[in-house]
Amino acid sequence: MFKTRITKLFGIEYPIVGGCMMHISGPEFVAAISNAGALGMMASAMFDTQEKFRQAVRRAKALTDKPFGVNLSLFPALRPIDNDLYVEVILEEGVPVVETSGHRPPEDMLARLKAGRVKTMHKCVSVRHAVSAQRAGVDAVTVFGTEGGGHIGELGLTTMVLVPRAADAVEIPLLAAGGIADGRGLLAALVLGAEGVTIGTRLLLTEECPIHENLKQALAAATEPDTLLVLGSLHNTLRAWKNPAALKVAKLEANQADLWEILNIVAGTETRRMLEEGDVDAGVIPCSQGIGLVREIKPLAEVISGMVREAAAIAARLGGK
Repeated sequence: MFKTRITKLFGIEYPIVGGCMMHISGPEFVAAISNAGALGMMASAMFDTQEKFRQAVRRAKALTDKPFGVNLSLFPALRPIDNDLYVEVILEEGVPVVETSGHRPPEDMLARLKAGRVKTMHKCVSVRHAVSAQRAGVDAVTVFGTEGGGHIGELGLTTMVLVPRAADAVEIPLLAAGGIADGRGLLAALVLGAEGVTIGTRLLLTEECPIHENLKQALAAATEPDTLLVLGSLHNTLRAWKNPAALKVAKLEANQADLWEILNIVAGTETRRMLEEGDVDAGVIPCSQGIGLVREIKPLAEVISGMVREAAAIAARLGGK
């Protein structure tokens, strides 16, 4: 059902990638996504040493015999990240897929990964970036609309327009991301020219997602206006859930506050306290406008297969007219 170049490229059952989410996409959650027939993506930046990352990769391999991938962040970071150390582990441990996000992936990094038979994809927020990534040699690209949660770039391009434009511009397989949370979004992305989707926010409201139940319940009550853009003053715009911490960041930016005053709120310490202890006011969590489409906390496998079944049912109904 819905076999595409993406399912063939990554060796997965469904054309769905679980979006990499910092502090959340560890080995257990990644393996659960892959076991559900999608492609789980581990956040390498969660691990501050090469050995911790290696153990996480091995843990994921022990929990699933399905393909999974690793995200390498090329964004500026408070804690410098030596991605070459992560690449060493990826090659030595046989990780089959790597996603890069942020700046254009270095060609020497891509060459090392390709030599190790690793499939690569790059996350982009414009057609120009997608074409550039194709030229650099990646195997697939993800185009990420401004509706999405997380770092959405500064261009404000919507998924509805960005996907068909990118599909016309690149020859390699294309994934759509940004506000996609159900089978309607999956089918729409395929119709627009994508060959798969990346979903993140929908996976927050799954039984396996390792965030506190308080936060899951708060997100389940949220609607599509309950997100806001922050960090635009730092040219690193983030769409986040509209909680007191995010509102405080927006106010500080409006008042031209000191950089470190802003970063203290969005730092990992406060976000981890929210995720682990359930203080829903403490930190800032990326969240897409698609949160308005999500009302139930379900098993992960049910979410993934349900998206595909819903998309297939709609396609069949439309085909019968």
